[in-house]
Amino acid sequence: MKAPPLLPEETLRRVVRLARFDGLTVLALPGFFALLAASAGDVTGVIVGLLIAAAGAIELHGVDLLRAGEARGMSWLVTSQFYLMTVVVIFCLWQLQHEDLHLLRTALTDEMRTTIAQANMSEDAFLQLTYRITYRVITLVTLFYQGGMGLYYFRRRETVRQALQ
Repeated sequence: MKAPPLLPEETLRRVVRLARFDGLTVLALPGFFALLAASAGDVTGVIVGLLIAAAGAIELHGVDLLRAGEARGMSWLVTSQFYLMTVVVIFCLWQLQHEDLHLLRTALTDEMRTTIAQANMSEDAFLQLTYRITYRVITLVTLFYQGGMGLYYFRRRETVRQALQ
């Protein structure tokens, strides 16, 4: 037997709770990494970190609007997810077009070098493969996760509107 649908008020509570957690996480983590990038003199890292953190601020603004009884907060939640997805995907595509293996190369240990040699791969080939797979996986995860979150919020717009009336 199928469970009955949630009451609009419960849907609103769940949306607000999820959006608050997600917004705080998206604001805090990239903000922290932007600070680390700034301390290392990485201007690109700072800009990307702040652009991503802005998605968290957008989502938290949507939460504040919902708490104030304004249904338009749902549009802010949906927008935050698609904004975040856009920023991350553009960043990953840019990284794939401007390959920089320097950081990966410095992370190689002697044990890793031995294993790479035993696999009959050059270090550069291994690092390129690792680099490309990493950014492709980040892109796919972002498309599915942020797309799913945006869809989750979008599908609950009407129910949340009912709860706020």
